[in-house]
Amino acid sequence: MLSNIGIPGLILILTLALIIFGPKKLPEIGRAFGQTLKEFKKSTRELTSDITDDIADDIKEIKEIKKEI
Repeated sequence: MLSNIGIPGLILILTLALIIFGPKKLPEIGRAFGQTLKEFKKSTRELTSDITDDIADDIKEIKEIKKEI
């Protein structure tokens, strides 16, 4: 999605953000956005890890059942 914006579009967005929020508020907004993105990535990694662990446990159980048969 962001790859379609291009450099001129990005400059326009940053200029509008600077005009709307002002130079004092912009770093706070950027910091909040960065923290939100960090938390989202962390949650995504944890969810992926949980699913991977569950699948690995299921595979172990299947192998044990096959050995019994």
